[in-house]
Amino acid sequence: MAKKTATPQKNTAPTNHVPIKVITVNRQAYHDYEVERTIEAGIELMGTEIKSIREGKVQLRGSYAMSRKGEIWLENANIALYEHGNRYNHDPIRNRRLLLHRREINQLEARIATKGLTLVPLKLYLKGGHAKVELGLCRGKKLYDKREAIAKRDVQRDIERVVRRG
Repeated sequence: MAKKTATPQKNTAPTNHVPIKVITVNRQAYHDYEVERTIEAGIELMGTEIKSIREGKVQLRGSYAMSRKGEIWLENANIALYEHGNRYNHDPIRNRRLLLHRREINQLEARIATKGLTLVPLKLYLKGGHAKVELGLCRGKKLYDKREAIAKRDVQRDIERVVRRG
């Protein structure tokens, strides 16, 4: 009788790699705020809104998130009208509900109320066909902090320039 040799089994665990397509980044928020923590949230959208997002017609500049009646709402975010939409097209600057777990909402409400932090949308992206927002728990920067960040960026740029020239 022939012996069976043990064949090494490969680890075929499924990887949860979902492609992410970044639609827009709120660069103004990184300039005005110091980000302490980020949270991913889904968005409740209408049909024409997701079509406009897929076309990249979104602006997060000046938008923010706030808590109302135990829910988190995205306010002042501009999702442009869908060109091929009919009379049922959406309002571009309407408030949109963000989808988070109850315990995440409770934690955010507690942090915002006690420490003077703000919820600011940093990115909007598509993940597995669903629109997601990366919210930042942020603290406002003072003017001298902004100047310091600009000075550091200039120094880093000069160093990279010297290194490239060799």
